[in-house]
Amino acid sequence: MQLHNLTPAKGSIKKRKRIARGPGSGHGGTSTRGHKGAKSRSGYKSRRGFEGGQMPLQMRLPKRGFKSPNKVIYSVVSVERLQEIKDTYGLSEISTAALYEKKLIKKTDLVKVLADGEITSAINVKVNAISKKAQSLIEAKGGTVTIL
Repeated sequence: MQLHNLTPAKGSIKKRKRIARGPGSGHGGTSTRGHKGAKSRSGYKSRRGFEGGQMPLQMRLPKRGFKSPNKVIYSVVSVERLQEIKDTYGLSEISTAALYEKKLIKKTDLVKVLADGEITSAINVKVNAISKKAQSLIEAKGGTVTIL
């Protein structure tokens, strides 16, 4: 075996397809590009989302805002409303489960108590969030606050 006798394995080397070299080559005429249109021309490059001149899908659909995945939305309950709920239903402890049981909130709702109004008696509260002023109002009347 000598360097000048080496040849590649049979079938491993293919001839390059030479286009636009006349009809005798088998790739003349339209040079494998079909007839007319942007794709047959040199320098063709399609935009992302281009649908051949038809109004693209992202432009046909209505635009609506977005919901931030980090935003926490609370069902707000005032201290005065807590007093009304306690008087109406005779509850010793007001929790998110108790509010859901009485159909005042949805099961997935988070509850936040705000200091709006006055309370007359001690209320035990178990909620997801509470303002400092509301907490001080409840604790001043002898109630307890538990944050879930």
